[in-house]
Formats: sequence, C-alpha cells, structure tokens
Amino acid sequence: MCLRRSSGYRPPDLINAKIYTGPIPAERGGELAMGGGRSETSALSGTGGGRGMTTTQNSQRPNACCFCWCCCCSCSWNEEERRRRRKRISQDTKMETIPNCEACARPSAEEIRLWSQSFDKLMRNPAGRNVFREFLRTEYSEENMLFWLACEDLKQEINKGAIEEKANSIYEDYISILSPKEVSLDARVREVINRKMQDPTTQSFEDAQLQIYTLMHRDSYPRFLSSSIYKSLLHGGSRTSSES
Repeated sequence: MCLRRSSGYRPPDLINAKIYTGPIPAERGGELAMGGGRSETSALSGTGGGRGMTTTQNSQRPNACCFCWCCCCSCSWNEEERRRRRKRISQDTKMETIPNCEACARPSAEEIRLWSQSFDKLMRNPAGRNVFREFLRTEYSEENMLFWLACEDLKQEINKGAIEEKANSIYEDYISILSPKEVSLDARVREVINRKMQDPTTQSFEDAQLQIYTLMHRDSYPRFLSSSIYKSLLHGGSRTSSES
C-alpha cells in the first residue's frame, strides 16, 4: 500500500525548526534536481556553507608531540639543555673547586688504544676515567662522571651513618633541581630515588647511576673518541711506543 505524503507534513524533528524559504543557490539546486546531493562533509565544506567539517576538525587537531621517556631520547635532549644552562652559570658565577682526579699510573699506549674498543674498558681504567672526565669538562657535563664516581664510593661504605650522610650529599649535589650540577634523569628514576631516600642504602642511586652511565656511553663517548683530547693522547702514545 502506497501512502502519499501530504503537502503539510513535517518530520517530527523539524516541526519546531525554522525552515529556510529563500532562493536555493544554483549549485545546490542542480544537485537537488539530479536527486543526488553531497555527503554531510562535502555539503558543509561547499562554497555556500562556510567552513567545512573536515577543515574544522583538522584545525582543532592538536600538534603532534611525542614524549619519549627512554633514556637515550629524553635524557639526551635534556642533557643538551642542561649543558647550555651550565655554560651560562659557569660564565656568570664561580663554582666550587673541582675535586682532584683519581690517582693513577700513566697509561700505556695499549691501554689508550683499548679505550676506543668499548666504553666499559674506558670506565674500568682510572686513567681512562680521568681523561674522559677532562673531556666532559669541556662540554660542561663533568657532573655526570662525578655523580657516577660518588655512587661507586657510596657502594663501598658499610657504616649506616656514613651511608645516610653520603646519600644525602649525593642527592643535594646531583639530584636536586636546585643544584647547578643536577644530572639528567627521567621522572620514573626520580620517583624511585625519592622513595629510597626515606631509608638510604648503598643501592639508593643504582637506577640513576645506570641511566647516567648509559647517557655518557651513547651521548658523550662517541664525541670523546673523535676529540682532540683523545686523538693527541693516542698519537702521543703511539709515538712513544714506536720510539721505545
């Protein structure tokens, strides 16, 4: 059975709506005459309908931003920012006297050559640490090595009172955001440190030490190998070895 719609019929959702009775634009009229019509997105984005839905959605879409908390990404970026800040601080104020380097024997030509084979071999050698620390000083990031050495010293302590005292000193010198020697750590590691500082142990900075070690390995070590400090030492050791 076919029901004819009366001329006075209005859909329920349009009974109280205002009906446009003005002239139909030529472009829209052609579409209606063809019995087609564009989709909602196309119709709203047409010349007679103002800004389109697609355009509005794109314009409201936030800029893409990637927060990467892995140590090789976020820490490297933060390290560069902190390095620039420390350079300005060192130019404006005099920091405390730099602690003496580790006591060590003069490295042989073979030892110097082995430093380029792996970062572990460099860090296990006292002379290698001293040379690498000298390089870090030129990049305003010596505090990374100082923090690592302080953590190693803490691990050797057995007295409970001394452990707490050294842990508090490490926190104030390298973890506190108020310190000019603050090292670059992500939020997760900082939370771990804050929990462990309630009852400090020799392992309170274990995660932080590993992150700084990884940062020096990936960020500073490649530049150290190509630096004039290491190359001059390497060439000097080679000449001494050949002369002997």
